[in-house]
Amino acid sequence: MLGACLVVNVRGRMSLTIQHERSAHRFVAQVDGAPCVLDYSLAAGVMTITHTGVPPEVRGRGIASALVQAALDAARAEGWQVVSACSYASVWMARHPSYRDLLA
Repeated sequence: MLGACLVVNVRGRMSLTIQHERSAHRFVAQVDGAPCVLDYSLAAGVMTITHTGVPPEVRGRGIASALVQAALDAARAEGWQVVSACSYASVWMARHPSYRDLLA
């Protein structure tokens, strides 16, 4: 089952379409033909972010940041708490205090 399709502006340079693939527990964006993903597990109302992956050829464009923000916005909308088992997502959340209320 597919969830919302989000179009976000990344660093004022590009528009990025992020698809929430609910049944697969992931957020996906295709950038220049490369799949960029954020994987998570979900149990008892807690989203655990397990992996954020952006291929080397499209890194440095803010894509991982957009994926994390999309996941956290979805968690907030669903009323879920969040655990980060992904180092990138952990650092991102530490730098964005407005999302700290989601931490389980």
